Amino acid sequence: MKTDTVAARGSGAVRRALEAELRAARARGVEQPVVVDVGGGSGGWAVPFASAGCLVTVVEPNPNALATLRRRAEEEGVSGRITVIADDSDALAAHVEAGSADLVLAHGLLEVVDEPRAVLDALATAVSPGGAVSVLVANRTAAVLHRALAGRISEARQLMEGPDGIVAGDTVLRRYDSAGLTDSLVAAGLEVTLLQGDRVVSDIVPGEVREDELAEFELSASSVPALRDVAGRLHAIARRG
Repeated sequence: MKTDTVAARGSGAVRRALEAELRAARARGVEQPVVVDVGGGSGGWAVPFASAGCLVTVVEPNPNALATLRRRAEEEGVSGRITVIADDSDALAAHVEAGSADLVLAHGLLEVVDEPRAVLDALATAVSPGGAVSVLVANRTAAVLHRALAGRISEARQLMEGPDGIVAGDTVLRRYDSAGLTDSLVAAGLEVTLLQGDRVVSDIVPGEVREDELAEFELSASSVPALRDVAGRLHAIARRG
């Protein structure tokens, strides 16, 4: 399963974890794993999942993103395996049956929704016993470090000390650190079985680094706790307790 959008670059570790979930679902006897991509945008994950034989539901309110998703799905010949729901993430329960999804994605979502706890509760309700919720979020610690290294110490301090890890002009409403993300998932009744980093160094290395060498390093570094905690994004796999 390959993804080719900007948002997915550097996501080798994330992709590996999701492919493992597909294998686990098939090992449970599920021929066509059901995937729900909440805030799925233009199909950066949905189209590859559908190409891999999954039945995918995308919940996304942006009409431009959905138009791109439909075009990409048609080009790849997987339109019949993708259901598009043009609605906000907080309407998930109205469209997806409880316990019906083998895998639920919330990538880049918790940072921008008004009520992340309500969204997490909906994700936990949608996933089936044995299934998984995949959450990918912006990492507060990385934002602090990058601002500090750029000499923007005042902003770094605000990011570090503020309750939501943001500064004026940010395009997100909140950032998470490892403990905060874990606590949020547990509060929604989920058990975290994997916590790893995504884009550990990809946002800061010089442009002349070979892509294959960088990808190999990212894959190895994602599971090293000290490096994970400074990665640009944090990725968690969680299950219903």
